[in-house]
Amino acid sequence: MVSVVLLYLAVGAFAGVLAGLLGIGGGLVIVPLLVFSFTLQGIPQEVFMHLALGTSLASIIFTSIASFRAHDKRGAVRWDVFRSITPGIIIGSLIGAEIASRMSSGVLKGIFVCFLYYVGTQMLLGIKPKASRELPGTVGITGAGGVIGMVSSIVGIGGGTMSVPFLSFCNVPMHVAIGTASAIGFPIALASTLGYVVTGFSDPITPAYSLGYVYLPALAGIISASWFTAPLGAKLAHSLPVAKLSKIFAVLLFVVATKMLFSLF
Repeated sequence: MVSVVLLYLAVGAFAGVLAGLLGIGGGLVIVPLLVFSFTLQGIPQEVFMHLALGTSLASIIFTSIASFRAHDKRGAVRWDVFRSITPGIIIGSLIGAEIASRMSSGVLKGIFVCFLYYVGTQMLLGIKPKASRELPGTVGITGAGGVIGMVSSIVGIGGGTMSVPFLSFCNVPMHVAIGTASAIGFPIALASTLGYVVTGFSDPITPAYSLGYVYLPALAGIISASWFTAPLGAKLAHSLPVAKLSKIFAVLLFVVATKMLFSLF
Protein backbone atom coordinates (compact mmCIF):
# COMPACT_ATOMS: atom_id res chain seq x y z
CA MET A 1 0.00 0.00 0.00
CA VAL A 2 2.90 2.35 0.78
CA SER A 3 4.31 1.84 -2.71
CA VAL A 4 0.93 2.70 -4.25
CA VAL A 5 0.72 5.91 -2.21
CA LEU A 6 4.24 6.85 -3.34
CA LEU A 7 3.18 6.16 -6.93
CA TYR A 8 0.22 8.54 -6.54
CA LEU A 9 2.55 11.23 -5.19
CA ALA A 10 4.98 10.72 -8.08
CA VAL A 11 2.13 10.89 -10.61
CA GLY A 12 0.91 14.13 -9.07
CA ALA A 13 4.37 15.72 -9.08
CA PHE A 14 4.94 14.85 -12.74
CA ALA A 15 1.44 15.95 -13.76
CA GLY A 16 1.85 19.28 -12.01
CA VAL A 17 5.06 20.08 -13.87
CA LEU A 18 3.46 19.14 -17.19
CA ALA A 19 0.44 21.31 -16.49
CA GLY A 20 2.57 24.39 -16.11
CA LEU A 21 5.24 23.53 -18.68
CA LEU A 22 3.18 22.35 -21.65
CA GLY A 23 -0.28 23.76 -20.85
CA ILE A 24 -1.85 20.33 -20.35
CA GLY A 25 -3.70 19.17 -17.29
CA GLY A 26 -1.60 16.08 -16.79
CA GLY A 27 -4.36 13.60 -17.65
CA LEU A 28 -2.27 12.09 -20.45
CA VAL A 29 0.09 10.84 -17.74
CA ILE A 30 -2.32 10.42 -14.83
CA VAL A 31 -4.82 8.15 -16.61
CA PRO A 32 -2.43 5.37 -17.73
CA LEU A 33 -0.56 5.39 -14.42
CA LEU A 34 -3.84 5.17 -12.52
CA VAL A 35 -4.88 2.23 -14.68
CA PHE A 36 -1.58 0.56 -13.78
CA SER A 37 -1.97 1.22 -10.05
CA PHE A 38 -5.63 0.17 -10.03
CA THR A 39 -4.62 -3.11 -11.66
CA LEU A 40 -2.05 -3.67 -8.89
CA GLN A 41 -4.76 -3.03 -6.30
CA GLY A 42 -7.11 -5.56 -7.88
CA ILE A 43 -9.84 -3.04 -8.69
CA PRO A 44 -12.40 -4.64 -11.07
CA GLN A 45 -11.52 -4.13 -14.74
CA GLU A 46 -15.12 -3.18 -15.48
CA VAL A 47 -14.67 0.16 -13.69
CA PHE A 48 -10.94 0.93 -13.51
CA MET A 49 -10.98 3.04 -16.70
CA HIS A 50 -13.97 5.04 -15.48
CA LEU A 51 -12.22 5.55 -12.14
CA ALA A 52 -8.98 6.59 -13.86
CA LEU A 53 -10.79 9.19 -15.98
CA GLY A 54 -12.91 10.55 -13.13
CA THR A 55 -9.99 10.71 -10.70
CA SER A 56 -7.75 12.32 -13.30
CA LEU A 57 -10.29 15.06 -13.98
CA ALA A 58 -10.85 15.64 -10.25
CA SER A 59 -7.11 16.12 -9.76
CA ILE A 60 -6.98 18.58 -12.66
CA ILE A 61 -9.35 20.88 -10.73
CA PHE A 62 -6.49 21.56 -8.32
CA THR A 63 -3.65 21.35 -10.84
CA SER A 64 -5.27 23.91 -13.11
CA ILE A 65 -5.77 26.39 -10.27
CA ALA A 66 -2.10 26.26 -9.30
CA SER A 67 -1.04 26.46 -12.94
CA PHE A 68 -3.23 29.35 -14.11
CA ARG A 69 -2.41 31.39 -11.01
CA ALA A 70 1.28 31.10 -11.89
CA HIS A 71 0.63 32.02 -15.53
CA ASP A 72 -1.66 34.89 -14.55
CA LYS A 73 1.14 36.47 -12.51
CA ARG A 74 3.04 36.70 -15.81
CA GLY A 75 0.05 38.21 -17.61
CA ALA A 76 -0.36 35.10 -19.77
CA VAL A 77 -4.11 34.42 -19.30
CA ARG A 78 -6.79 35.89 -21.58
CA TRP A 79 -9.70 36.12 -19.13
CA ASP A 80 -12.02 37.47 -21.82
CA VAL A 81 -11.51 34.24 -23.77
CA PHE A 82 -12.00 32.21 -20.61
CA ARG A 83 -15.37 33.86 -19.90
CA SER A 84 -16.56 33.41 -23.48
CA ILE A 85 -15.62 29.75 -23.85
CA THR A 86 -16.68 28.51 -20.40
CA PRO A 87 -20.45 28.00 -21.10
CA GLY A 88 -19.66 25.70 -24.02
CA ILE A 89 -16.95 23.96 -21.98
CA ILE A 90 -19.38 23.14 -19.17
CA ILE A 91 -22.10 21.80 -21.46
CA GLY A 92 -19.65 19.70 -23.48
CA SER A 93 -17.93 18.33 -20.36
CA LEU A 94 -21.22 17.16 -18.80
CA ILE A 95 -22.24 15.50 -22.07
CA GLY A 96 -18.84 13.81 -22.34
CA ALA A 97 -19.07 12.36 -18.81
CA GLU A 98 -22.53 10.96 -19.57
CA ILE A 99 -21.28 9.38 -22.82
CA ALA A 100 -18.26 7.84 -21.04
CA SER A 101 -20.45 6.33 -18.31
CA ARG A 102 -22.31 4.34 -20.98
CA MET A 103 -19.11 2.86 -22.46
CA SER A 104 -17.21 -0.20 -21.28
CA SER A 105 -13.69 0.12 -19.86
CA GLY A 106 -12.33 -1.59 -22.96
CA VAL A 107 -13.92 0.92 -25.31
CA LEU A 108 -12.75 3.84 -23.18
CA LYS A 109 -9.22 2.46 -23.12
CA GLY A 110 -9.27 2.09 -26.90
CA ILE A 111 -10.41 5.70 -27.33
CA PHE A 112 -7.73 6.87 -24.92
CA VAL A 113 -5.02 4.92 -26.79
CA CYS A 114 -6.08 6.49 -30.09
CA PHE A 115 -5.98 9.92 -28.47
CA LEU A 116 -2.47 9.29 -27.14
CA TYR A 117 -1.25 8.37 -30.63
CA TYR A 118 -2.92 11.48 -32.04
CA VAL A 119 -1.37 13.82 -29.48
CA GLY A 120 2.02 12.10 -29.70
CA THR A 121 2.10 12.48 -33.48
CA GLN A 122 1.04 16.11 -33.25
CA MET A 123 3.76 16.91 -30.72
CA LEU A 124 6.50 14.86 -32.38
CA LEU A 125 5.99 16.43 -35.80
CA GLY A 126 5.40 19.88 -34.35
CA ILE A 127 2.06 20.14 -36.12
CA LYS A 128 0.55 23.50 -35.29
CA PRO A 129 -2.26 25.34 -37.05
CA LYS A 130 -1.19 28.54 -38.72
CA ALA A 131 -2.51 31.66 -37.05
CA SER A 132 -4.85 32.53 -39.87
CA ARG A 133 -7.89 34.08 -38.21
CA GLU A 134 -9.20 35.92 -35.17
CA LEU A 135 -11.23 34.45 -32.34
CA PRO A 136 -14.79 33.63 -33.45
CA GLY A 137 -17.94 35.26 -32.10
CA THR A 138 -20.11 33.97 -29.27
CA VAL A 139 -21.65 31.08 -31.23
CA GLY A 140 -18.31 29.95 -32.64
CA ILE A 141 -16.39 30.06 -29.39
CA THR A 142 -19.26 28.34 -27.52
CA GLY A 143 -19.25 25.56 -30.12
CA ALA A 144 -15.48 25.19 -29.87
CA GLY A 145 -15.77 25.03 -26.08
CA GLY A 146 -18.42 22.32 -26.36
CA VAL A 147 -16.21 20.11 -28.51
CA ILE A 148 -13.13 20.69 -26.34
CA GLY A 149 -15.10 19.98 -23.17
CA MET A 150 -16.77 16.82 -24.49
CA VAL A 151 -13.59 15.22 -25.85
CA SER A 152 -11.57 16.21 -22.77
CA SER A 153 -14.17 14.65 -20.48
CA ILE A 154 -14.21 11.36 -22.38
CA VAL A 155 -10.40 11.00 -22.33
CA GLY A 156 -9.86 12.47 -18.84
CA ILE A 157 -7.69 15.49 -19.69
CA GLY A 158 -7.69 19.20 -18.96
CA GLY A 159 -8.14 20.15 -22.61
CA GLY A 160 -4.79 21.81 -23.25
CA THR A 161 -4.00 19.51 -26.18
CA MET A 162 -7.05 20.94 -27.94
CA SER A 163 -7.43 24.46 -26.56
CA VAL A 164 -3.77 25.47 -27.13
CA PRO A 165 -3.92 24.67 -30.91
CA PHE A 166 -7.34 26.32 -31.16
CA LEU A 167 -6.14 29.53 -29.50
CA SER A 168 -2.93 29.54 -31.56
CA PHE A 169 -5.00 29.16 -34.73
CA CYS A 170 -6.90 32.26 -33.62
CA ASN A 171 -3.75 34.40 -33.39
CA VAL A 172 -3.27 34.11 -29.63
CA PRO A 173 0.49 34.11 -28.83
CA MET A 174 1.77 30.68 -27.76
CA HIS A 175 2.71 31.57 -24.17
CA VAL A 176 -0.70 33.22 -23.71
CA ALA A 177 -2.44 30.24 -25.32
CA ILE A 178 -0.72 27.92 -22.82
CA GLY A 179 -1.65 30.14 -19.88
CA THR A 180 -5.25 30.51 -21.03
CA ALA A 181 -5.50 26.75 -21.65
CA SER A 182 -4.47 26.12 -18.06
CA ALA A 183 -7.38 28.33 -16.92
CA ILE A 184 -9.83 26.66 -19.33
CA GLY A 185 -8.84 23.33 -17.76
CA PHE A 186 -10.61 24.37 -14.54
CA PRO A 187 -14.23 24.43 -15.80
CA ILE A 188 -13.52 21.30 -17.89
CA ALA A 189 -12.32 19.42 -14.83
CA LEU A 190 -15.02 20.78 -12.53
CA ALA A 191 -17.97 19.96 -14.80
CA SER A 192 -16.54 16.61 -15.91
CA THR A 193 -15.83 15.55 -12.32
CA LEU A 194 -19.40 16.37 -11.35
CA GLY A 195 -20.59 14.20 -14.24
CA TYR A 196 -18.37 11.26 -13.24
CA VAL A 197 -19.42 11.53 -9.59
CA VAL A 198 -23.13 11.53 -10.44
CA THR A 199 -22.99 8.74 -13.03
CA GLY A 200 -20.75 6.59 -10.81
CA PHE A 201 -23.06 6.59 -7.81
CA SER A 202 -25.31 3.99 -9.44
CA ASP A 203 -22.42 1.59 -10.18
CA PRO A 204 -22.36 -1.15 -7.49
CA ILE A 205 -18.79 -2.36 -8.12
CA THR A 206 -16.85 0.84 -7.43
CA PRO A 207 -14.28 0.22 -4.65
CA ALA A 208 -14.41 1.56 -1.11
CA TYR A 209 -13.41 5.20 -0.64
CA SER A 210 -14.82 6.16 -4.01
CA LEU A 211 -17.09 9.11 -4.70
CA GLY A 212 -18.87 7.93 -7.81
CA TYR A 213 -16.08 7.35 -10.31
CA VAL A 214 -13.53 9.35 -8.29
CA TYR A 215 -11.13 7.26 -6.18
CA LEU A 216 -10.36 9.48 -3.19
CA PRO A 217 -7.04 7.94 -1.98
CA ALA A 218 -5.51 8.41 -5.44
CA LEU A 219 -6.94 11.92 -5.68
CA ALA A 220 -5.42 12.93 -2.33
CA GLY A 221 -1.97 11.68 -3.30
CA ILE A 222 -1.99 13.32 -6.71
CA ILE A 223 -3.22 16.77 -5.67
CA SER A 224 -0.92 16.97 -2.63
CA ALA A 225 2.09 16.76 -4.97
CA SER A 226 0.80 18.50 -8.11
CA TRP A 227 -0.29 21.62 -6.23
CA PHE A 228 3.34 22.42 -5.48
CA THR A 229 4.90 21.40 -8.79
CA ALA A 230 2.51 23.17 -11.22
CA PRO A 231 4.00 26.63 -10.48
CA LEU A 232 7.45 25.15 -11.11
CA GLY A 233 6.30 23.98 -14.54
CA ALA A 234 4.92 27.42 -15.36
CA LYS A 235 8.24 28.99 -14.40
CA LEU A 236 10.18 26.49 -16.53
CA ALA A 237 7.92 27.21 -19.52
CA HIS A 238 9.50 30.65 -19.77
CA SER A 239 13.10 29.38 -19.61
CA LEU A 240 13.31 25.88 -21.15
CA PRO A 241 13.12 24.78 -24.82
CA VAL A 242 9.50 23.65 -24.66
CA ALA A 243 9.52 22.51 -28.31
CA LYS A 244 12.29 19.98 -27.64
CA LEU A 245 10.67 18.80 -24.43
CA SER A 246 7.39 18.29 -26.28
CA LYS A 247 9.11 15.88 -28.69
CA ILE A 248 10.57 13.88 -25.81
CA PHE A 249 7.15 13.74 -24.18
CA ALA A 250 5.65 12.63 -27.51
CA VAL A 251 7.92 9.57 -27.55
CA LEU A 252 6.76 8.77 -24.02
CA LEU A 253 3.15 8.98 -25.18
CA PHE A 254 3.84 6.48 -27.98
CA VAL A 255 5.38 4.04 -25.49
CA VAL A 256 2.45 4.38 -23.08
CA ALA A 257 -0.12 4.07 -25.87
CA THR A 258 1.52 0.95 -27.26
CA LYS A 259 1.65 -0.70 -23.83
CA MET A 260 -2.03 0.07 -23.26
CA LEU A 261 -2.90 -1.16 -26.76
CA PHE A 262 -1.32 -4.58 -26.10
CA SER A 263 -3.22 -4.84 -22.82
CA LEU A 264 -6.48 -4.74 -24.79
CA PHE A 265 -5.79 -8.18 -26.27
